[in-house]
Amino acid sequence: MLPRSESKIHPQEADAQLQLGKVRLNRVLSTIDQRCCLSSWIRENIKKNECCFYEEENREGVCKCGYPKIHHVDEAVKPEDFAGELWNKHRHVCERPTDAFGDINFGGQAQKTGKYVRVSADTSPQVLYQLLTEQWNLTPPNLLISVTGGAKNFYLKAHLKGMFHRGLIKVAQTTGAWIITGGTHTGVMKHVGRAVRDYALSCGSEQIVTIGMATWGTLHNRKSLVHPDGCFPAHYVMDEQGQGRLSCLDNNHSHFLLVDDGTHGRYGVEIELRSRLERLISQQSLGNRESGVTIPVVCVVLDGGPGTLNTIFNAMINGTPCVILEGSGRIADVIASVAGMPIIRVTIALIHQLLKKFFGAEYDTFSDLRILEWTKKVQDIIRMPQLLTVFRINEENHGDVDVAILQALLKASRSSESLGRENLQRQLELAVAWNRVDIAETEIFTEESQWKSSDLEQAMFSALVGDKAQFVHLLLDNGVSLRHFLQEEDTLCELYNQLPSCYFLRKLAKRVKNDRSGWGKMVGIRSSRPSSMGSTIISMAHVSEEVRHLLGRFTQPLYPLSSTRYTLNMDRDDTEDTSVSVLPVKGQAELQHTEGTDEAFRDPGRDLFLWAVLQNNKDLAEIAWQQCRDCISAALAASKILKKMAKEVGDADEAEGMRELANHYERHAIGVFSECHCGDEARAQKLLVRVSPSWGWTTCLRLALEADDKSFVAQSGVQALLTQIWCGELAVDNPVWRVLTCMLFFPLIYTHGFVAFRRDEVIQREAERSEEMMTMETVTGSSIRRKTFVPTLPVLNALRPLGGWSRLLSLYGSPQVKFYWNIVSYFAFLFLFAVVLMVDFQATPSWTEILLYIWLTSLVCEEVRQLFHDPDGFGFRKKARMYINEMWNILDVLSIVLFIIGLAFRLKTELFYAGKILLCIDFIVFSLRLMAIFTISRTLGPKIIIVRRMMMDMFFFMFLLSIWVVAYGVAKQAILIHNEDRLDWIVRGAVYEPYLIIFGNVPSNIDNAEFDINSCTVNGTDPLKPKCPVLNDNQRPAFPEWLTIILLCVYLLFANILLLNLLIAIFNFTFQEVQDNTDRIWKFQRYELIKEYYSRPAAPPPFIILSHLYIFIRRMVLRKPPIKSKEFKNELPKAEEEELLSWEALMKDNYLVSTRHFQSQSMERRILDTAQKVTTITEQLEQEEETSSAALVKRLVQLEEQVFQSAKALQWIMDSLKSQGRVAKEEPPQLISITASKSDSPETRRKMSERECDKFHVNAREFHYPDSNVTRFPVPEEKVPWEVSFSSYMPPFHVSENLKDQTDGSESLFLDNYRNPGGRTGIRGRGVLGHLGANLIIDPVLTRWRDAERSSLEFLALWNETQGTWTLPGGPVQSDELLPVTLTRIMGNQLFEKIKAKVRHGTKVFEGYVDDCKNTDHAWVETTVLNIHLDRQGLLMSDINHLVGSSHGSAEVIQWQELSSKTQLCPHQRDALRRVAELHNRKF
Repeated sequence: MLPRSESKIHPQEADAQLQLGKVRLNRVLSTIDQRCCLSSWIRENIKKNECCFYEEENREGVCKCGYPKIHHVDEAVKPEDFAGELWNKHRHVCERPTDAFGDINFGGQAQKTGKYVRVSADTSPQVLYQLLTEQWNLTPPNLLISVTGGAKNFYLKAHLKGMFHRGLIKVAQTTGAWIITGGTHTGVMKHVGRAVRDYALSCGSEQIVTIGMATWGTLHNRKSLVHPDGCFPAHYVMDEQGQGRLSCLDNNHSHFLLVDDGTHGRYGVEIELRSRLERLISQQSLGNRESGVTIPVVCVVLDGGPGTLNTIFNAMINGTPCVILEGSGRIADVIASVAGMPIIRVTIALIHQLLKKFFGAEYDTFSDLRILEWTKKVQDIIRMPQLLTVFRINEENHGDVDVAILQALLKASRSSESLGRENLQRQLELAVAWNRVDIAETEIFTEESQWKSSDLEQAMFSALVGDKAQFVHLLLDNGVSLRHFLQEEDTLCELYNQLPSCYFLRKLAKRVKNDRSGWGKMVGIRSSRPSSMGSTIISMAHVSEEVRHLLGRFTQPLYPLSSTRYTLNMDRDDTEDTSVSVLPVKGQAELQHTEGTDEAFRDPGRDLFLWAVLQNNKDLAEIAWQQCRDCISAALAASKILKKMAKEVGDADEAEGMRELANHYERHAIGVFSECHCGDEARAQKLLVRVSPSWGWTTCLRLALEADDKSFVAQSGVQALLTQIWCGELAVDNPVWRVLTCMLFFPLIYTHGFVAFRRDEVIQREAERSEEMMTMETVTGSSIRRKTFVPTLPVLNALRPLGGWSRLLSLYGSPQVKFYWNIVSYFAFLFLFAVVLMVDFQATPSWTEILLYIWLTSLVCEEVRQLFHDPDGFGFRKKARMYINEMWNILDVLSIVLFIIGLAFRLKTELFYAGKILLCIDFIVFSLRLMAIFTISRTLGPKIIIVRRMMMDMFFFMFLLSIWVVAYGVAKQAILIHNEDRLDWIVRGAVYEPYLIIFGNVPSNIDNAEFDINSCTVNGTDPLKPKCPVLNDNQRPAFPEWLTIILLCVYLLFANILLLNLLIAIFNFTFQEVQDNTDRIWKFQRYELIKEYYSRPAAPPPFIILSHLYIFIRRMVLRKPPIKSKEFKNELPKAEEEELLSWEALMKDNYLVSTRHFQSQSMERRILDTAQKVTTITEQLEQEEETSSAALVKRLVQLEEQVFQSAKALQWIMDSLKSQGRVAKEEPPQLISITASKSDSPETRRKMSERECDKFHVNAREFHYPDSNVTRFPVPEEKVPWEVSFSSYMPPFHVSENLKDQTDGSESLFLDNYRNPGGRTGIRGRGVLGHLGANLIIDPVLTRWRDAERSSLEFLALWNETQGTWTLPGGPVQSDELLPVTLTRIMGNQLFEKIKAKVRHGTKVFEGYVDDCKNTDHAWVETTVLNIHLDRQGLLMSDINHLVGSSHGSAEVIQWQELSSKTQLCPHQRDALRRVAELHNRKF
């Protein structure tokens, strides 16, 4: 059996399959190449750790690294280098190239995939960041969220879990954040993974970057990840049942960094590398521009144990803000319970209670020393409220988790030492990067903040480039001045440089590239940039030329030629082969015109709007359009540009989006113009024909016509203007019969009231207005008309009546009258043509025929004039294209060509009759041209449009009908006639007769009953008769009669009934479809007719040839410019234009208000508002239910606390009574007022805590002692005073290595003689201080007034290179020294002695104990702060200023600084400056 035809492969299908195969092959090869590059890079830069020394531990066959013996290489089992050594992780673990990397596939229905790599614990974080951003192609984050907490599975309440999931994903999705977790399928990492999973299921269009950093040695099924060349992909199975003490990777994370330290089964290996990576990321710049803002990092805590407490403490010490979720359990709830409390109330006993409450049975495993350490850390944590945020569900204004996270970051940024405007700008940059307008509105743009436009411009640029329309709107509302922002051309160039990938960028890149190569060839310059680089040079001239191409060559360039050029990133450009010509050289006049007016008419709103429209960005374009001054022109220009790009772009979806946006701005133009027309018709008409300098010196009307905006042109205001132009100086409401009468008998125009002129109506309106004002003055007694008013010359001319000659010229110069005369002339021409053809067509042309030729010559001259007449500056090429695209012009050309050919034939005797036939056919064409007359008619004009559409339908119908006609005709002819060789009879029988059958002419030769042999010729010899059918012996037709009749019936059924009814249906559909738009189309086409007759000479053909002769002499002989008309293009004076644009802006605002009101009242908006309200009520009800239950639990806890305290107090009273006057063994318990703490606000509690704890030192109790590896013994707040018993206090002893040579060993015997006046510090000895006891320092504060007006107070500061801060020029002294000796090295002996002499005149500001991190229990720092105020004009000041000037560029910089809180100093020196400011009555 032969195969079915469907299985055949056609050549086109084969070609398509071949192209598809090539594309797939290229993709496969590209993927293989990328994987090879990745594998090579990873093997070179990423290492793993392996144990290289096997030492067996207690378990047989297991090394101390945790791996079995069989997992060690032979060199490790029998090492020669480590013989006799004990196993040490730092020595016996070596690095080797990693063998686990690639793609990981978790299987399942979702087929989740990710990327992974096994890295050494000692890997540089720079390498990991390079891997993430360059090799794995992750976009650098705008925020880093480090989620930490319980590593074991824990329970979260449903409401809290839902809020955490929604908030975490929302903040990550809106800000473009990275989420870093432990990466395993347990605990908090599991909750993060489920949040990512829920987001992917709901809207999986965008992936959330979730990075898991897990310990390689604790992973279950990690063997499936190992392959020397990488796994693409590795199939990983999550076996939670058989994992034992190990953990499985979470299948919802996108990237995994598996940290390996060479051990097995030991958790927490990744903590140090994770901390270093987070610190590195936090040091990277945020965004593309160098704004000084780095990527923010926030730590989110759920649940957690002691390890989580250490993580929180270390993060906050490093300045990372932390968000604690109350209700998540364990350490998170412990911190949440004490957050906001005064530190003095966070006692060891309270921490014991909270640990027992939230840890349960795990509390029994905690030692007192560990709880002591945790108490100290908890106190240090709540001492940094600017870095601690507790998310409490039970609070009324808790918001969402995402808001809490972002508010925590802003709170941390707000509390940093870089106060003032710089800090606010940093917060704003963060909010823009996160694209969180709600945060900016509530936290940044408050009533207290006062912003300048220059302060917001960086954020404005970031919002524009990042396509953040809501932020652009917010910044404009808060003071951004577009004029100041786009004042420099550099900013606009940079915006075009940062365009996203779009069609305009591709066109611009090709133009720039082609322009550079073209100019390089012309001037012989070789580019210094290699061709392989993906960048080229761009300037605003390139943008201007490309925009001019989109707008049309009839416009002037929007931007002048400029030499400023920038680098354009070409990597985003999709390659496309199209040629773009080199920029044309402008004429000198055009160049001067453009450059001279650019600054005067520069509209920053226009620049921003154009930038947004060119990238087809609706949101940004909408905001920018509202800032445009010339908003109607801007909307119409956008419609033109977008429709032009939609025609050129290849992507259908992108083109459809451009057309939708073009229609949107057409509606905007219609709305604003309608508002203008309702307000003032005269002003609205001025807007239509006003020359717009901002948009290439064209008009709104011209832009609408070029953009094919039929709806705009069909507006009543536009049509009123066209009607006014159509009537000329005649009034619009003149009856047609009166105008026709005046055409024939012109003296009637001088009669009063027969024909009205526009000037008369204006004078009458002004007279009525003056009369009304006089009446008002008489009634009210006001003096409205007494104000001085000097009318301008145009106003005076407008109020002056027309003279007799002017009336006559106005009558016959009206386009309406010209049209009527041309109608009469055309009818006369057709009548003359018909007379010549039918009556007077002689061998020798008669006078009537010669007149016809002269008449036609005038018509030819008029067509030539129309072709070359170009008042809009289109250029001949476009003007010719527009001329040919008009159907009536095609008929004109066809009729003229046929007439010329017919005339040529007619003048030859042998072709005389053929010439007449051609002229007869030409008469038909001229008669059809008569339909153009009816296009001006409101009734018949739309019908002509319908006829044109039906003619197109008829053409396609005739193609379908011809199939049936030919099919039936050929079959019938072949059946009836045998071997007909006469072509004319073949066409008659195969085409003509079947066509006539449709109209009822049924043939008689298919029926034997009607056959007549005399009506045909048997052999076909008679040319006037058809050939007879095939005959039989009886001379009767032999064809099957039944078949021919059936064929005729089928043919009539399909042709007459089916196809003709189909044609009727098509016409009906076309009529219904076009009928609704015919009026709009007719109004649009009416413009061209009006403009044609406006520019047409007044005399009708054939007299028009005299006007053509006059025009020819004026233009070609006398070289005079054409007379410019202001009816279609009017350039207004600057003052009048400014007033008109201001009025247009007011109308635009009214339109926007009405549009917003309509949208708010729409049904869709009401439904959305109702749904939002229902959702809000539901959430409030759920929240109230949980809040009420939580409040009850909280009250029970408070009651239990009060009962416990009461019992404890009663027990103390009983013990005191039993002691019978003796001293009690225990101090009286401190009763905490629950109600008081409940009523206090968090801010009040924080201030009270600061006041209560001012007497205790803080820096002196930091865990890590500086310049050493010694850790202090934890000293909680309540144990600081020496008077308080602290039996478990066992601080370590420490003396700096540099000071041990200065001690004799007996120093420890005298330690008890010295006791720190500030209390316990957690360390014994003298540490890094010079000696036991008080170590004196002097901090001299040298001050001066900045100027004679005492505008600000300045102090002398020294730059500390090690700490990166300014410091006072002080130092250690002996008891008898007035100034530190170290100043002599900085200032020199002479200056030192001069300052020393001033000490006695100085003021002692402070003297006492300093809370210094170097303090110990037996050695501490005491300072004396001296203020030495200097005279600005003294000799000493001159020496100091010389020292300040010479210190620049040296290792130790000295500088005068303004005395303010913004100066970065150590805490005790900041306090010293505050005291000095108070001394001089200055605000600090």
